[in-house]
Amino acid sequence: MKSKLGLDQGLVAQARSSAAHVAEDTQRFIDRHTTVAVERTVCRLLGIDGLNELGSPMPNVVVDHLAERGILGDGAAMRLGNALAEYPGLTPQEAAERIDRGELDLSALPYHPEPELRAALAPAIDAAMGRIRANVDRRRAYLDEFGDKSGPYIYLIVATGNIYEDITQARAAAKQGADVIAVIRTTGQSLLDFVPYGATTEGFGGTYATQENFRLMRAALDEVGEQEKRYIRLCNYCSGLCMPEIAAMGALERLDVMLNDALYGILFRDINMKRTIIDQYFSRVINGFAGVIINTGEDNYLTTADAYEEAHTVLASQFLNEAFALKAGLPEEQMGLGHAFEMSPDLPNAFLYELAQAQMAREIFPRAPLKYMPPTKFMTGNIFRGHVQDALFNMVTILTNQKIHLLGMMTEAIHTPFMSDRALAIENAQYIFRTMADLGGEIEFREGGIIRARAAEVLQKAASLLAEIEKTGLFATLEKGVFADIKRPQDGGKGLGGVVAKGEGYFNPFIEAMRGEAAK
Repeated sequence: MKSKLGLDQGLVAQARSSAAHVAEDTQRFIDRHTTVAVERTVCRLLGIDGLNELGSPMPNVVVDHLAERGILGDGAAMRLGNALAEYPGLTPQEAAERIDRGELDLSALPYHPEPELRAALAPAIDAAMGRIRANVDRRRAYLDEFGDKSGPYIYLIVATGNIYEDITQARAAAKQGADVIAVIRTTGQSLLDFVPYGATTEGFGGTYATQENFRLMRAALDEVGEQEKRYIRLCNYCSGLCMPEIAAMGALERLDVMLNDALYGILFRDINMKRTIIDQYFSRVINGFAGVIINTGEDNYLTTADAYEEAHTVLASQFLNEAFALKAGLPEEQMGLGHAFEMSPDLPNAFLYELAQAQMAREIFPRAPLKYMPPTKFMTGNIFRGHVQDALFNMVTILTNQKIHLLGMMTEAIHTPFMSDRALAIENAQYIFRTMADLGGEIEFREGGIIRARAAEVLQKAASLLAEIEKTGLFATLEKGVFADIKRPQDGGKGLGGVVAKGEGYFNPFIEAMRGEAAK
């Protein structure tokens, strides 16, 4: 890609190197620890499913059993594999049911050699890996049949709280022109240390993320996609205290896009930083293997901090998210790094600054399907001005080749959009994308002008910030409130009790298998 901004490539390389060193330093901590969510994810991938008589998810039953006996650090795979080796023919699901009935104590079994444990687990591991591979192949087959969109994906939200009503709205949105349907998760689910089960109809501000809800929506979008001769992508959230579990559920049900940020839960949900940073690694390993595009959450910084003054923190976080994703084996083509059109309309030349920053992100991360968020902070309820703000946002998207375009709504800050609001918003975007399709390629930015100067300034500040983070470490940086003006203590927040050091015999067969296959 030819640079229009004349960015200092030495500074880009310096920033990327600093981020890589931060990720490497943090990875050493990750590699020594596991969490209850990681081990529940292993259980899910081994086929453990359903609820017990008290309504507790069976993966939680197994992991709570391990934690209560002080053997969680050995890992669910090691202890369940030992049980399967002890009782030939036993499945992981049957082992979980025996644990729930009090008939099996994983801490009381004699040890079997590791090769026996791995052999006993192999059928369950192969079944999960095969199911995810089949989903990747199915997605590819749809794209081969229908083709893929070359311009921005129009990304639309459904958030009724009822999965069946979500399906009705998602079908309508897809027929109106949406390319990605995001099912917003119910308020507070990120703070639940378990995943609800089954189809749900009573979410608030969104719908519960459950595997059955994923299955229902996937089937509905496949049906409408076949009618429309387009592949409709499905998005949900693998963040919060169940980050890797939801990634696994998405991989098993063929989701295509997942909200999956390394820092979001720490900053905006007060989830412990150690817990989050361990969980994000496994979630990204799964997403990488499953061909899922992750969306990162840098746009949220600008809802609490000033979009002009703090733009460099967005770029710094993008570098960090890229570095952590690479550590997990997630390719650049699946990194939907986030940013947003969030400057005050009262700021002179705000459009130029937004254009500069969007072009900067595109040039620095040329392979990434960047996710661009619409104006929200300065939407006032004036739907006429709001429609203009969204039109300007649409223009920046097409001029700078953003890929995942979360459609702005003129009724932002008033109510959940009606289907008619969505139709007008889609019409606005499609008009601009059509009539300006190649305008970006016709435009150059003047050397010494406002746009080049703004991009250079943001890059310089981001590189300096990353150099500081490299010296102090990620955890200390988060304690200082560098991102989004929010400070978090290392040993505070929710979920720290679910972090344990790995034992000597620990192994996670899914990280091994998924990373190994991705490396090939």
